[in-house]
Amino acid sequence: MLHRYALVLGALLAVGCAQSSQDQVTLDKDVLMDKIRGAWAGQIIGCTYGGPTEFKFHNFISDEYAIDWNEHIVKWWYDHTPGLYDDVYMDLTFVEVFDKEGLDAPVESFAKAFANAGYPLWHANLQARYNIREGIMPPESGHWRNNAHADDIDFQIEADYAGIMAPGMVNAATYYSDAIGHIMNYGDGWYGGVYVAAMYALAFVNDDIPFIVREALKTIPAESKYYQCMDDVIRWWKQYPDDWHLTWALANEHYGYDIGCPGGFNSSFNIDAVINSAYIVIGLLYGDGDFYKTIDIATRCGQDSDCNPASAAGILGTILGYDRIPEKWKAPLDEVADVDFKYTDISFNRACQMSFNQALQVIALNGGSTEGDAVTIRTQVPQPVRLEQSFEGHWPVAKVSINKTLADLGEFSFEGKGAVFSYRFVLPKDYAVTDYKAQVEVLVDGALYKTVSLPASGNGKGTELCQIWDLPQGEHKVSFNWTNKTSDLDLIVGFANIFTEKK
Repeated sequence: MLHRYALVLGALLAVGCAQSSQDQVTLDKDVLMDKIRGAWAGQIIGCTYGGPTEFKFHNFISDEYAIDWNEHIVKWWYDHTPGLYDDVYMDLTFVEVFDKEGLDAPVESFAKAFANAGYPLWHANLQARYNIREGIMPPESGHWRNNAHADDIDFQIEADYAGIMAPGMVNAATYYSDAIGHIMNYGDGWYGGVYVAAMYALAFVNDDIPFIVREALKTIPAESKYYQCMDDVIRWWKQYPDDWHLTWALANEHYGYDIGCPGGFNSSFNIDAVINSAYIVIGLLYGDGDFYKTIDIATRCGQDSDCNPASAAGILGTILGYDRIPEKWKAPLDEVADVDFKYTDISFNRACQMSFNQALQVIALNGGSTEGDAVTIRTQVPQPVRLEQSFEGHWPVAKVSINKTLADLGEFSFEGKGAVFSYRFVLPKDYAVTDYKAQVEVLVDGALYKTVSLPASGNGKGTELCQIWDLPQGEHKVSFNWTNKTSDLDLIVGFANIFTEKK
């Protein structure tokens, strides 16, 4: 339970758990609220600025490419493409559960709220929703054996809530990232959210960006690829402080590959948390505290170019506070400050108040106090979370295009120890959303491996037909038996990613 953990953490701090030289910080309530407003505003601004380029550029975006900003731009996105703000309304799902059920809300409450929400999902979030609706609850819903997107960016873009509710308390922020982060991610995908939350927490009590970036990294196990990438980005920034393009190139050369995401493997499209986190760090370090430079660089790194500037600007917005964000950037929020984000009944102003209330609770639970208008925070020395590695013993070696119906496919042979198959339904033009689920038996080497249940419609429909892991290395044959086929539907197997032992 989250509440009990916070009490234990506070007790450990009280009896001498390692502290920083500044083991407590006192802020006025107005300052705390201003920083919380800066955090949420930064997300909205960064997301809006990067929205027009999201996944349109797999390399960095030239400085010659103009990115629009005007006084009505946020309202335009709210009115015309509100799904852009999935970075925000995903966070708010978790903020609202804390608000309704308290800090000791069980993970099942977050999982059900997430799985049953009306918004569309993609990648790790979509597979997690499918898993939960099929009875696979967290942490198994985010584990790589049930979720081939486990290393994707999903939790990274929705972990802001954890750092905002734990100002200055970096280990509390990582704790509040644990159960929720494993709803949809594992390993490097989880670390993306842990690291972002840690940077937010530190940004409440520090204004030295290189320190925040380095100190937050202490929450990540040094043995992980995620840690090694961020550590290298920091090192390259020190070597090449005036050329973010070079650091970008080095990061992509060494870490710009995606081994898990079925669509991202062997593709220029890369939604892996490691490389996209690197872009956040590049934006923060090379932005040097300048709001425009920070979001512009994080955006121009490409790939998930709305989520990365949203995180970078949210962290910088926390440092600055809302009042110090340049007027040009925050003025467009005035039109929407009390407008609910789509799929929610929560506006920017209400989100800030909810996070403020939760922050005061977490501060108290972790040894801090509130007296009048003064809030005293017991700061924490970052401790690393546990080591997790997705796809252990598996390495992708091929993406095989299939594009055949189950009937035409017959038997599929591959050499390796695992495979992930994508699929899509062919539906009649007048097909309405129904409760129909295709029941498909997956046979490996002639024996039943599993039976999968595939919704033909609705926002719980996934993209992976099945995931097969941990076979003996060698040649295998896979076939599918659709046991409840209807005459008006067809199911096409799109491609297969093949995994083998890493040499």
